[in-house]
Amino acid sequence: MRKRASAAVVGLAIAGVSMFATGSASSHGYTDSPISRQKLCANGTVSGCGAIQWEPQSVEGPKGFPAAGPADGKICAGGNSGFAALDDPRGGNWPATQVTGGQGYSFRWQFTARHATSDFRYYITKNGWDSTKPLTRAALESQPFMTVPYGNQQPPSTLVHQGSMPTQKSGKHVILAVWNVADTPNAFYACSDVKFS
Repeated sequence: MRKRASAAVVGLAIAGVSMFATGSASSHGYTDSPISRQKLCANGTVSGCGAIQWEPQSVEGPKGFPAAGPADGKICAGGNSGFAALDDPRGGNWPATQVTGGQGYSFRWQFTARHATSDFRYYITKNGWDSTKPLTRAALESQPFMTVPYGNQQPPSTLVHQGSMPTQKSGKHVILAVWNVADTPNAFYACSDVKFS
């Protein structure tokens, strides 16, 4: 009887460790409004994406953007070489969400693991940026157009930020959304292509 009970306890302990390991490996979050490049790959709208099509939530890299974080040219993939397809500008031909400058907009995140959160930041490319080149800090406005403090709380599985699209923009741009996790040295990155009408 004791051997069976011990085996059951060991089995439960292994299952518990596996569950926690899987929970952290399944990470984490991405934007789907405006739709991000990783979501476009995951839903099959864009092909030839590699591993990101199965892991749209996993674009995790060092936080501290723009002073730190992923290197220029590797921002959309969070510096993760396995997701380099997200940094490929595809000749400026990523599908883009139609938006209007100054219009209210619901920026939406989907989470598969909810982390304590410092804040969310949204950056946009400058007028005249080159959509045929990988994203760099020099291509982005120096300050986020929207910052949402989150007080180290955990977000729900779906989170919407109400804001406004930047004004004085026309044509195609990239919005870089950054989710800064409070209790790890990392953040999550999502690039969304938009077209201002």
